[in-house]
Amino acid sequence: MRQPSLAALDPVEPFDPIVQRLARLHPKVIDLTLERLQRLLARLGHPEEHLPPVIHVAGTNGKGSTVAFLRAMLEAGGNRVHVLTSPHLISFTERIRLAGECITEPYLVELLEECEAANGEAPITFFEMAMAAATLAFARVPADYLLLEVGLGGRYDATNIIPQTAVSVITPIGIDHKEFLGDTLAKIAGEKAGIIKPGTPAVFAPQPAEALAVLRAEAEAQGAPRREAGSDWRVEPFADGCFRYVSEALDWNLPAPALKGRHQIDNAGAAIAALEVLCPAGFGQETVAQGLERAEWPARLQCLAADGALARMAAPAGLVWLDGAHNPAAAKVLTEELAGWPVKPVLVSGMLGNKDYRAMLTLLAPVVERLLAVPVPRSSAGLAPEVLAAAGAEAGIASEALPDLEAALARAGEIGAGRPVLVAGSLYLAGAALRLERG
Repeated sequence: MRQPSLAALDPVEPFDPIVQRLARLHPKVIDLTLERLQRLLARLGHPEEHLPPVIHVAGTNGKGSTVAFLRAMLEAGGNRVHVLTSPHLISFTERIRLAGECITEPYLVELLEECEAANGEAPITFFEMAMAAATLAFARVPADYLLLEVGLGGRYDATNIIPQTAVSVITPIGIDHKEFLGDTLAKIAGEKAGIIKPGTPAVFAPQPAEALAVLRAEAEAQGAPRREAGSDWRVEPFADGCFRYVSEALDWNLPAPALKGRHQIDNAGAAIAALEVLCPAGFGQETVAQGLERAEWPARLQCLAADGALARMAAPAGLVWLDGAHNPAAAKVLTEELAGWPVKPVLVSGMLGNKDYRAMLTLLAPVVERLLAVPVPRSSAGLAPEVLAAAGAEAGIASEALPDLEAALARAGEIGAGRPVLVAGSLYLAGAALRLERG
């Protein structure tokens, strides 16, 4: 089975029917366990045992950005890299990259049908089936490395079906998905720490003390060597977004990452620390610098084109920015970045009701000019704009409810020429914004 050309991609028709069919095999979208997937992979001949070296990345925030940096650095070194990320913003095929290219829908459908035939009518979630299909692709298409981003938690996430990894990376942990992972940092950290494998090195990005204690205990229990931010490696920002990376072996001055925001320097540092463990003699300062400058990860403090569709909708407002912040930890990072902006942005936001949206708005209140609340597209869990606007008013933000993203962008243009517009609050909303931008 060969990966077809991207030119063969049919954007809708091949994929939707099988998604609907497979979704009926299990009553829940999320049901955290590995048993169903283990059974299916056994029927498929255990493709999880025939993968390139795996870098496994868990955490609450920064997972995708860290994977983006790792991918860019490894590819700058001439490596072929498979990648699994989630969620997607526009197309499900964004989640699976095979040696540099997004999987095509025809190939993904072919793999899903193979998995469906092997599974029969046994209960399994669609995301477990998708992980099985991705694992088949990763085992069959040659590559040098595989980057796996955890979808939810870690210990019982479908990606943790991989029996052995080369290095585990845990990005900053915060409160999110309490209904699945627990309501304290310690409980959530315990789930994230489940990706640490016996004897496998683990890299820890900056962590709250409560979470770090749990990660350390799990690493010790697994006999896993650990490399911690602040003690085994550190990053030091300096002028123009550039930074210094320091470890026992390295002392490098590096260029500003392509991904914007002070927090991206921490994510880049975690990626470099993982590479130090993975291939200490196989990369150099120039390769890392090239990767930093080439990294791409949409909707992470992304500045959209000044002549793009969203900017035209918001004219004569200033630049339109897009960010996927959707929990308090991400909102805190975003707030720290916005505090340095010379002009407060108009916030166009839609949020999910199962997120701590009140805490997010409280954090953002000092650094935004106004809230324009909109529905969250393609999600039944989205807050009504009137509810979000009322919560914004309670947080001290002048707030309005608008019927959709287009109306909010037009209203942002009325509020002030030259004032930036920030679309944030949900990855569903970010995906809708990118679809508008791309037409």
